[in-house]
Amino acid sequence: MTSRANPVRAGTLRREIAALAARMMAEDGIGDFGFAKRKAAKQLGVTVSEALPNNAEIEAELRAYQALYQDDEQVERVREMRLAAVEVMRLLDEFRPYLTGGALDGTAGRYAEVDIELYPESAKEVEIFLLNQNLPYEHREPRRPVPHAAEAVLSFDWDDVPIRLSIYEGRSERNGKRGGDRARLAAVEALLEQSENLAE
Repeated sequence: MTSRANPVRAGTLRREIAALAARMMAEDGIGDFGFAKRKAAKQLGVTVSEALPNNAEIEAELRAYQALYQDDEQVERVREMRLAAVEVMRLLDEFRPYLTGGALDGTAGRYAEVDIELYPESAKEVEIFLLNQNLPYEHREPRRPVPHAAEAVLSFDWDDVPIRLSIYEGRSERNGKRGGDRARLAAVEALLEQSENLAE
C-alpha cells in the first residue's frame, strides 16, 4: 500500500520549496525554474513529487522576494540587461534574435544571464560572425536534454553583462513547442522605453 502525502503538509511544502527556489534564483543567479525547484526540494529533504511547486508559484515568490529585498537594485539590473540585449540583438539581427527569460519578464536575479535565442541557417554562421567581430565566446552545454533543444549554446560578456546565445535551426523559429515568452527587438525596445517613462 503506497502512502500519500498529507494535503495540508504538501501545500506547506510547496510554499517552502517555492520560497527557497525563488531565493536561490534571486541570490545565486539560477535561471532555470526546474533546476531551482529540484535543488530547493533536495535541500529541504523533500522527495514527494506532489509537493513540487509549478513555475508560476516560484515566479510569484521570486517577484515578492525581489520587491522586498532587491527592489532598486533589481530594477536597475533588469534595465542594464535589457540595454545589453538591445545592443546584442541589433548586432545579431540577421540571425533573427529573440529575448527570453528573466531579462524579458523582469525577474532576472543578481547574477542572471541575458538569454537570447537565434535562428540562423547554421550555428557555424553565428560563430564565424562573432569571430569576425573579435568577440570572444565560449561553448556551453545546454542546461539539460529537452525536446527541441538548442543546436549550440554560446556565451560571452557584453559590457560586464553575461550573454547566453541559444542557437536553434532556422526552420524551428515558428515551432512554438518549447513554450515560454520571447520577444523580438522592437518589443524589447518598447519595454525599455516604457520603463524609462515610468522612471521619469
